[in-house]
Amino acid sequence: MNDRLKLVLPILSVFILLAGLQIAAVQQAAPTLESLVAAAQKAQAAEDFSAAAHGYQEAVKLSPGIPELWANLGLMQHESGNISEAIASFQHANRLKPSLYVPNLFLGIDLARTGKGARAIPYLVKAAKITPSDPQAALALGRAYIAEGRFAAAAKELDRATGLDPKLGAAWFTLGIAHLDQVEADARTLSAEGKGSPFAGALYAESLHKQARFGEAASLYKSLLDSDKQPPCLRARLGFSLLREHDPDGAAAAFNGERTAHSGCGLALLGQARMAIDASDHVSAVAIINELWKSDHGFVRTHAGVLVEGPSSEGTSGFANFIAAQKGNGIPRDLAGALLTAFGVSDQDATHSPSGSETESESDASVRTPEELYRAGQFGNCAHRLASGIATLAPDKLRLLAACAFFTGDDRLTAMAATALQAAEPHSFEALYWSIQANERLALQELARFQQLEPDSARSHVLLGDIYHQLERHDDAQAEYQKALDLAPGDPAALLGLASAYLSNNNNDGAIETARAALSRSPGDPELNLIMGEALLAKSDYAAAEPRLRTALRGKPRMIPHIHALIGRIYAETGRTEDAIEELKQGASSDEDGSIQYLLARLYRKLGKTEAANAALEQMKITRQQRRDRGFKRVEDPELSSLESSAGPPAP
Repeated sequence: MNDRLKLVLPILSVFILLAGLQIAAVQQAAPTLESLVAAAQKAQAAEDFSAAAHGYQEAVKLSPGIPELWANLGLMQHESGNISEAIASFQHANRLKPSLYVPNLFLGIDLARTGKGARAIPYLVKAAKITPSDPQAALALGRAYIAEGRFAAAAKELDRATGLDPKLGAAWFTLGIAHLDQVEADARTLSAEGKGSPFAGALYAESLHKQARFGEAASLYKSLLDSDKQPPCLRARLGFSLLREHDPDGAAAAFNGERTAHSGCGLALLGQARMAIDASDHVSAVAIINELWKSDHGFVRTHAGVLVEGPSSEGTSGFANFIAAQKGNGIPRDLAGALLTAFGVSDQDATHSPSGSETESESDASVRTPEELYRAGQFGNCAHRLASGIATLAPDKLRLLAACAFFTGDDRLTAMAATALQAAEPHSFEALYWSIQANERLALQELARFQQLEPDSARSHVLLGDIYHQLERHDDAQAEYQKALDLAPGDPAALLGLASAYLSNNNNDGAIETARAALSRSPGDPELNLIMGEALLAKSDYAAAEPRLRTALRGKPRMIPHIHALIGRIYAETGRTEDAIEELKQGASSDEDGSIQYLLARLYRKLGKTEAANAALEQMKITRQQRRDRGFKRVEDPELSSLESSAGPPAP
């Protein structure tokens, strides 16, 4: 019996009692109705839900005016998998008595399950009002909001669910997914509207750094430094990439330059502390960190991880040993605890007190303006000063609030400031930047909490697999998806993830085998058909790949250009030149490396359309230059020179 049904069983007993009171009033039907209900209850207790549903079905025939019986019937149909019948029963119970909790809750759950999220939401809102103490209503409502793309509303409900039951793993997991979905939605908008902005560039550079592509990240950071509007601490972030690229002199110059230009950038000071750790100058490193701690505890706790990235194991353990030895003497115990936690050492003093400065009194802090507090590195006090009036803040103050909240580690406040800024300036790239940063950190925190609650569940392994896949650690991703399948054979999310990881790892046979197993359960799934089609295309099985890709066109809109480009490649390889050109033109927006324009140029040359071929070549060069400008390493195409020489002069 699932957990949700267990939660409503006490309510069911009340329903049965109420039904019994009404039954007693119907003397003639009472014996038959009582026996039917008793038999249904017995079957229900034995988890024979089909038999229980049959018993309640017979009961409602005798007494169709009892809403609780219809609710019980709906529950048993729900548990038996007869969702359409369950919806009808819950609707009947709801018409008889609209104030009942269970029909509203499960109507919402089952309508959302069948893809009718908009219809589900009013029932779930009502259920949450009827029984506000039940986290299941908030969880179901959050899921319905996610299905409708209302991620902020979903997060609000899921926050409420985790507050009602902090051990409800499903709520933490779904909350993390809601924040990741918000990140994806914001990233799509930023990519479409602000692809060339320094805010989009900074996010991409950070992504390159996380993928250990430090030289590319540094190149991109350098290209953004002269932008009029840019995220704070860009030069310091450049310094960390240069450190990982083994350029300590360049890193030192970047950290010093950041401090000169922006005295409030604590990341530059952390960078200098990190360089001191690399040089085994532990005394200097601690002195710098201690000053940051005095200004803002939250900043150090949130960003101390950068001290760990890169140093050798000997350097890491040496600094950790120094901290442990000096704890309570030269290093405050709570600071030592925070640092040891960052270095992966368990410590009883690693308590998480509120963010912000804990050395300057509120009265002293109130004398300074928020801007002065920011420049002094007192991000918590800055955020506190601004947060109380967030509804009336001007855009420049909202930008400051987002930065202060982010640096002190208050990600929810950062997200709120970003939302308010976007409302004030609907096309603000900076608002999207802060929203992406905050929601990504929130998601990681919530998914980590889920993993603590369910450390060896299939869902937890799928989650880890997804994270590894995003980090391009494909072997690790495959291992996690396989663990999920060992625990839950046939799990759709695990099969999809494993097939995708195989494809990304150039294991086309593995991708085909896994996708085929998943498609046996969901033959029309667009994502699975895309993976199958792409793997078949890689093996030059064009006849089998084409129908799979045609089915994939029913998937997410953002993938459609990529699918058209794949179909165009099939047509090009099978001699359908004009059709290939049309498909490739529809897929041109997915061209990240110039390969689509290159193929178009070849096809135009084949048809004798020299001018169109030259135009495609020029566009290819532009795309490749943009790729290099974003920090990619140049990869020469050996076929390019021969095509350029035969294509004639560039089109005017």
